[in-house]
Amino acid sequence: MKKLLFILTALLSINIAQAADFVPQEGKQFITVTQPASVDKEVIEFFSFYCPHCANFQMEYKIPQAIQAKMPQGTHFVKYHVNFLGRASEDLTRAWAFAMATNSTELVEDALFEAAQSNRISSMADIRKIFIDKGITAEQFDNGINSFAVNGLVNKQINALEQYQVKGVPAFFVNGNKQIDMGGFSDSSSVQQFVDNYTTTVLYLLNH
Repeated sequence: MKKLLFILTALLSINIAQAADFVPQEGKQFITVTQPASVDKEVIEFFSFYCPHCANFQMEYKIPQAIQAKMPQGTHFVKYHVNFLGRASEDLTRAWAFAMATNSTELVEDALFEAAQSNRISSMADIRKIFIDKGITAEQFDNGINSFAVNGLVNKQINALEQYQVKGVPAFFVNGNKQIDMGGFSDSSSVQQFVDNYTTTVLYLLNH
């Protein structure tokens, strides 16, 4: 028993040391893109409800939540839905715009992921039901889904997608001109190390 405890303690010490030693490198964990740096600190995540990796980031790894919990005060964290994956992707981009406009993103995000991942979304009617099941009234949804404010947020997501030339998701951009490179974490020895190093990289860029 003492030997087992010693081994576990040693392994824990190694993991802590590895986490403490990790310093993100440009060209490996992140790259500089041809966008102007933002005036304010910000993180932009592009995602799709149809993307399995995006679902893992949100519901299993909880990377967005970890970043938001530790990012510097005053940092803006925004999530934009892409419209190039899945048959109802354009409807989901509009639904996400509605969620942003009504401050209901946290309320419906996981439910939309679960429905899209299990192929239970084929029309706006399916999306409408999810919002209603989560407490948004039918009147709120019907009056808001095509409103001026939502149309503006739909266009904002589409324009951002084009501006950042996003070809795959999840895609994270920090302070406008730094993009996280998923391939730079391929040598992670565990899921937890991947999560820790990915989060650390975003926070590193926010603070430098």
